[in-house]
Amino acid sequence: MPALPLDKLQLTERDPKTGKLRTLPALHPEIKADRSFVLYRPPPVVRDPALVEEFLERAKFIADDLNWLLALPHDKFWCQVIFDETLQKCLDSYLRYAPRKFDALLDCHPEVNDMQKCLHRSVFLTFLRMSTHKESKDHFITPSVFGEIIYNNFLFDIPKILDLCVLFGKGNGLLLQKMIENIFTQQPSYFSDLDETLPTVLQVFNNILHKCGLQCEGASAEPQKLEEKVNVTPGNMPLQELKDIVLYLCDTCTTLWAFLDVFPLACQTFQKHEFCYRLASFYELAIPELESAIKKRHYEDNSRENIQPFIEEFLQIFTSVLQERRFLRDYDELFPVEDDVSLLQQASSTLDETRTAYILQAVESAWEGVDRRKAQVIKDPTPLAASNGASAIVESTAEDIEELGAAYASEDECAGAAAAPIAKVSGVELDSLISQVKDLLPDLGEGFILACLEEYSYNAEQVINNILEDKLVPYLDKLDRTMQRQLKPDPTPLVTSRYNVFQNDEFDVFSRDSVDVSRIQKGKRREKDTTRSLLNDKRLVAEQKERYSQYSVIVEEIPVQQGEAQLYKEDYEDEYDDTYDGNQVGANDADSDDELISRRPFTIPQVLRPKGQEEGLEEEEEDEEEEEEAEKERTKDHFVQDPAVLRERAEARRLAYLARKGHKHDSSAVVGNVKGHGQNRETVQERRKKEANKSTRANHNRRVMADRKRNKGMIPS
Repeated sequence: MPALPLDKLQLTERDPKTGKLRTLPALHPEIKADRSFVLYRPPPVVRDPALVEEFLERAKFIADDLNWLLALPHDKFWCQVIFDETLQKCLDSYLRYAPRKFDALLDCHPEVNDMQKCLHRSVFLTFLRMSTHKESKDHFITPSVFGEIIYNNFLFDIPKILDLCVLFGKGNGLLLQKMIENIFTQQPSYFSDLDETLPTVLQVFNNILHKCGLQCEGASAEPQKLEEKVNVTPGNMPLQELKDIVLYLCDTCTTLWAFLDVFPLACQTFQKHEFCYRLASFYELAIPELESAIKKRHYEDNSRENIQPFIEEFLQIFTSVLQERRFLRDYDELFPVEDDVSLLQQASSTLDETRTAYILQAVESAWEGVDRRKAQVIKDPTPLAASNGASAIVESTAEDIEELGAAYASEDECAGAAAAPIAKVSGVELDSLISQVKDLLPDLGEGFILACLEEYSYNAEQVINNILEDKLVPYLDKLDRTMQRQLKPDPTPLVTSRYNVFQNDEFDVFSRDSVDVSRIQKGKRREKDTTRSLLNDKRLVAEQKERYSQYSVIVEEIPVQQGEAQLYKEDYEDEYDDTYDGNQVGANDADSDDELISRRPFTIPQVLRPKGQEEGLEEEEEDEEEEEEAEKERTKDHFVQDPAVLRERAEARRLAYLARKGHKHDSSAVVGNVKGHGQNRETVQERRKKEANKSTRANHNRRVMADRKRNKGMIPS
């Protein structure tokens, strides 16, 4: 059986008063739960603990109630939405007081921000479910009945839809678009409501113009009272009133933009009332005035309050030091006071002209009777220039002034109010700035424009404004306005002036027209020869044959006679031959005959031998190898000798040395007999002598030996 829509569904329940069964429609006021929703209030402006706690408690109640509402079944949810007036008031209060993105940024507590995000999500999900007529196959409402329900019970209206767009349009655009399209599709009466609402929106623009003392061309002509005079403008109206107008205008424009962005089908209704023409006319009249008023108020309220104390302090300091004539001359030569005063005049419109004129006159009088020379501004950095860019170096005839200027130039200088360091602009950017000024003022020379740009930090708008209003600094006023720009000669091109190790080589494309491309190798060179081709290449073997053939001249092969061959075939006698042991010929020679005179017979390498000789000479080579090994064993020099032999040799040398000195020492007398058996007279004398003379040997005379080494220069003193 197909499920019935909610508007046709009947529920059977027991009457709580009589206890009898009764049938009620699914949408009935008695099914509504008895629950009261509290109203929403915006987050506190200040971090007052009491206000924060109050907001968190109220927002927690609202969030819990909305979560309970979203968890209800389909029929009970709609009964609560339709018949609970406190729910509608709660949702309306949130749409009205929820913070917009153009509101002032509040320094809210982190818990306040988290609760606000949670509540924001719950409200959006509630409106999203209220705009859905079919949740599933079993839970739905007839589309026509759904349209009547939301329209007749004022669940949605044009102001609510506008607030929904401005609050939830960013980040939820797709869901919000489907939601509003469903509302306008199921209930077309909202189009007529929108058509009736637009004259009220346009009247908002007229009211803003009226408050600002302006009049729109398309506005309705109302009779003006004779005694009524329009004296209020955005520039002279109270600050709070100006703030209210600006916020009201921002709220209206942002809401309309968000609505048309989410629901573009409404553009046709807006176009019926010539909204574009009225908006363009309003923008042309109101926005420039409001912008100018905001900038002026911002400058007066912030900049002037910040700058005015410093200006007053500057004037006070100069007024108090006017009698110090030498100081004024030196200061004015380094940092011209006239330039500083001109800069202050541009920064503040309330500068006291009388005091500034008095200060400038006092500075001029300080130069009376002294040759005044202007400080030269250094354009190019020199070794004497400061690292942060000094503005001037004094050029004076007096020697002490020159030394003072050099000292200032070699340190990091604070170059006064008129000489702040600026970023250098050159190349295409500088040409663009010059052409920007020259397009509006074609009679000016590029050199004069360049000087003005350097003075005003390369701000083309400020240069144009000061030239038109005749507010240039004094030294720029004295320049020739047709002065042309001096172009610097181009440096030598890199190609013609380069010098390196590859100059004029075979691959230098700057000095030759053609290059041998076959000589150019990109990457690792691949060898085309294979292993087989390398093995078959016998050129090296042929070269070595010729080389070894020359060695055969030194040692020739001696042919062996038929009878003498028996001598070489006899077995080797292993018994030692002592026939010539008695002859000591050459016994004391340092070098033996075997090492210097004997020479191994020349042997042809096996690679170079003929094929017939290879087999016959194998046995001779084996015999020769055995003889060489035996010879090596006989003449082998053992690098590590026997320690016992070394000790015996050392003891023999020591005894021979003592014998030559005539010293006879018998250590047995010192040792004596076994302990406990008594010692003889000789042992006692030897022990006494050893005790008395022990400092002459061993390690008992270290100080004497150290002095001896120091005297010889072995230890640095």
